[in-house]
Amino acid sequence: EITYGDWSSDVCSSDLGDSASSFDSINKYDFGGKWQPSELELSRRLARQKKNRKNIAVAIVSSLIVLGTLAVIAITSPGWKSLTDTFFNWAYGFEVLPKILLGFSTNVLLTIIAATSVAILGLSIALIRTSRAAALTPFRLMATAYVDIFRGVPMLLVILLIGFGVPALQLKGVTNNVLILGTLAVIITYTAYVAEVIRSGILSIHPSQRSAARSLGLTYFQTLRFVILPQAFRRVTPPLLNDLVALIKDTGLVSILGVTDAIRAAQINTSRSFNYTPYVMAALVFLLVTIPLTRYTDRSLRRSIERQNSQGQI
Repeated sequence: EITYGDWSSDVCSSDLGDSASSFDSINKYDFGGKWQPSELELSRRLARQKKNRKNIAVAIVSSLIVLGTLAVIAITSPGWKSLTDTFFNWAYGFEVLPKILLGFSTNVLLTIIAATSVAILGLSIALIRTSRAAALTPFRLMATAYVDIFRGVPMLLVILLIGFGVPALQLKGVTNNVLILGTLAVIITYTAYVAEVIRSGILSIHPSQRSAARSLGLTYFQTLRFVILPQAFRRVTPPLLNDLVALIKDTGLVSILGVTDAIRAAQINTSRSFNYTPYVMAALVFLLVTIPLTRYTDRSLRRSIERQNSQGQI
């Protein structure tokens, strides 16, 4: 005699056993054997390999011809010896390198302060310009005028106007420190550029994203915080990194105010010996910082493009 419980357990175990055996048989089935590329596929792979090898060979030969020609022209020129003595006196360059590195620390400090301030101010101006609140209309007009003016005026002129104009006002309580004034000029100029970059990132987000967030009950600021800004910053990261590289280089312009940075240190040592190798050493110091950042920017841009392509975005 079989009870209902015994019968059900026997049936279930039987079904599970049949299912397991069926699953094992499916796994054991190899669908006609291991996949092998066809003759046509092999011929296509061979053709692609030959084409790649040919392109590499052409690139190497053309590079050698062009670079070799330029090198021969430079080395065989009449003033090559004078050029090397004036600009590539490495013994003198390494002699003044510690002073240039000491001045470069000023550039690093200026970059850190300016980059932090520009990020905060640029984001604020971008949010004001993209806001639709009627009460912010005068602020939007002022932000637009600010961006238009300081994106159009060369930064060297801004540094001169602020560095020499503010002390001429003789205002009480206003500093005359050229490092602070030079940093302020850099911040004012780069804030206009960064604000436009961030604004373009915000405007690139489809309006449906904002509508979907609001339909879920998110407030305006929650929508910006959790939906709009993360996507916008992800899209504008490469342009922002490019601005950071440009900012590092442009900090050398504050030397016109008398700030002792890497450029100013090179200028002082050049004026003593009338040898321009210190300028070359200062350029190499900047390159050691900017080239890795540039390569990282290119990598970020490539990853961003790949991520957009994988998501089916244009």
